[in-house]
Amino acid sequence: MTSTALLSCAGRPVGRYTCPSGPGPRPYLHPVTTLAGLPVTEERPADHLHHLGAGVAVPDVAGHNFWGGRTYVRDQGPTALDNHGTQRHLGWKLRDPDGFVQELGWEADGAELLREHRTVAVVALTDTAWALDLSFSLTNRGERDLSIGSPATNGRPGAGYGGFFWRAPKEPAAPAVFTATHDGEEAVHGRQADWLALAGDGWTLVFAGATEETRRDPWFVRTTEYPGVGSSLAAERRLPVPAGATVVRRIVTVVADGRLDRDTAAALARKVATA
Repeated sequence: MTSTALLSCAGRPVGRYTCPSGPGPRPYLHPVTTLAGLPVTEERPADHLHHLGAGVAVPDVAGHNFWGGRTYVRDQGPTALDNHGTQRHLGWKLRDPDGFVQELGWEADGAELLREHRTVAVVALTDTAWALDLSFSLTNRGERDLSIGSPATNGRPGAGYGGFFWRAPKEPAAPAVFTATHDGEEAVHGRQADWLALAGDGWTLVFAGATEETRRDPWFVRTTEYPGVGSSLAAERRLPVPAGATVVRRIVTVVADGRLDRDTAAALARKVATA
């Protein structure tokens, strides 16, 4: 049976978290909305049917696909493979209107590759903005070392996606994207930045790394082909996860009504990243 968690802020619904039962799609947040009710996530869009709102997705864990769609194979390109893993919901440690704590098993070929502890919290900010605080820890509880990769580490330049990922709604005009010092997809994609903002028609998302380790991960950004932002675990080289080791990341996303300017976005990012 599919399990869900409903999120609210100041008495208003702002998100739904779905954990599909059995093999298949990973748990994800959709819809996520602004306080005024504007949706800022998209589920199974026609351009990428495996894009599922906001969550944690990795295209290569020891050769297994926890992203969906085709797998990028070196010297071959995107290839349909029978290598898909499942993020299996193991249980709720906490489930309240303002957040939840969850245990997940990342499983493939009948084995658990990683055990995840995921925490999601709703943070009230202003009358027109709230924040989604998402942290995840991935532990290799097995006896063998493994590593996390991406299409970039498998030979596709610039495609270092994998980790936290947010698919935003596709609108007639591409959203604006900027950091504290750069503007536009080409300028911000693949770069490190303490925060990054994506601004669409009546809404703005401000993504902030909330730990030093998270802030060292480059941003994966798309606005022209489709609107999506991710924090890359393996942008240029594989990320080792030795036996017994844990990888921890934390992203706080401001969800605001209206199009924020750089100064306002920066102020909100500072506020949530140091909370």
